[in-house]
Amino acid sequence: MNSRIALAVVGGLWLTLPAVLVHKWSHAAGARLAEAEAIAADQPPSVAIAAEANEQYCTPELKQILRRVLQSCGLLQAAGGRGCEPVDAKHIATLSGSDFNSLFVPMMKRGGIVQYEQASADLDPGDLELVDNVFADRAGASYFFVVSRASPEGSEAANRELSRKRAEAVLAHLKEKFNDPDLDHQVGLLWLGEEYAQLDPSFCEWRRSGAAEQCNTEDLNRSAFITWIDCTL
Repeated sequence: MNSRIALAVVGGLWLTLPAVLVHKWSHAAGARLAEAEAIAADQPPSVAIAAEANEQYCTPELKQILRRVLQSCGLLQAAGGRGCEPVDAKHIATLSGSDFNSLFVPMMKRGGIVQYEQASADLDPGDLELVDNVFADRAGASYFFVVSRASPEGSEAANRELSRKRAEAVLAHLKEKFNDPDLDHQVGLLWLGEEYAQLDPSFCEWRRSGAAEQCNTEDLNRSAFITWIDCTL
């Protein structure tokens, strides 16, 4: 009788032992996970997170536009040479105007909007200061993007030509100031005239060379948008 009781007790222990061990291991694993998460919370962001953020910035749409503009300007050719004629902006962008502008929203802190006087492509001291400040903030980027516009006054052809002169004025200033032959492989121009991708009042929040009161739709679009872009093509 006693032997049967002893066997039953031993058998019961063998049956309950796995459950006890599983509970103990699970508790230990949970403690290790909690400890690891607490340590991770005190660590700076990893390289993987930074790479993911950069990938979100360099969207496929932005890369497509960047590549087309740089090819149009000759910047991707081994021998260099400029032939920048991106007048057919809708073909280059393959996006609606609002979608095209939305691509640049993540660049707000690095970009700027150079505002010109009506019917003018001349850079005043405030314009030059903004161009120099944005250009100085390269931070390892490869290409400097200049997207110029014109407000709707005047004819379509005249505004397209004015837009071209505004973009080229930025490039001419950079060449004169820095005398760097590599600029021909760094600066991409895209002039939009009045026909495509007009800026809306939300862009008043950007760094601008115009006065605070010069931020209606017409003022914003007498402009050149400038920024460095760091995307691997």
